[in-house]
Amino acid sequence: MLYLGIIGSPLSHSISPKIHNAVMEHLKIEGRYLAFEVKPSELKEAIFGSRALGFTGLNVTIPYKEEVLKFVKPVGEAKLAVNTIDLRKMEGYNTDIYGVERSFKNAGVDVIDKTALVVGAGGAGKAIALALMKLGARVVLTNRTETRGIEAVKALREFGHCIFCPWDKIKELKVDIVANATPLGMKGFLSALPIPEEILKPEMIVFDAVYNPPETELIKKANEKGCRTINGLDMLVYQAEKAFEIWTGIKPPVSLMKKVAMEVLGIQ
Repeated sequence: MLYLGIIGSPLSHSISPKIHNAVMEHLKIEGRYLAFEVKPSELKEAIFGSRALGFTGLNVTIPYKEEVLKFVKPVGEAKLAVNTIDLRKMEGYNTDIYGVERSFKNAGVDVIDKTALVVGAGGAGKAIALALMKLGARVVLTNRTETRGIEAVKALREFGHCIFCPWDKIKELKVDIVANATPLGMKGFLSALPIPEEILKPEMIVFDAVYNPPETELIKKANEKGCRTINGLDMLVYQAEKAFEIWTGIKPPVSLMKKVAMEVLGIQ
């Protein structure tokens, strides 16, 4: 029996159980993927308790992608943040980076030599920033808490060029891409714009890591302004593909994963 799960708080937005359970049913794998809302004080117990109960792997979401680094050995780029744990080896992976890369490639967006503003310095922000750096963009990261943003940029500079811009200065920037890595707009969180509206310009590329709802306030406003938009659906699906492969050694059917995700989210 294959036991998998996701830990975070809150988890009302997550459709990962639907995706992974559909894949296991399709592949005729006897298993279950479950969601566990975990309190900060119980994170360690949740991880080691899952391992003790025979779970193979966990996904990690808000707000624990950096905190779990205390308990697992990061593999490669996961030293920035972890969203996938192999409990058998107590190793942490970052499949979000792959998810972001695939999102931009699937959208046919070339980011080489473009300037991208990444909003948010948490685990998702680091993953998005690094993915854009790998794709050839110049990355500027901002965060409301300046010290946290500067720390994130220091970590990212190990992988390439990245600079920090204070929140109160972002209106002065000239950027080609805006990427939201905050939970603003997500189901269960405040529905609001993560940036001042005047930053949005026609022809700008706007990426929102939020996938539930599919049209966040940012995506809606960006579309109204004539921007090219990418929501978080492909990021979700492709990070899930990579995570499933890490846990099982099997490359799952991405088309099925995306179909299930779209059905759950009510996307035609």
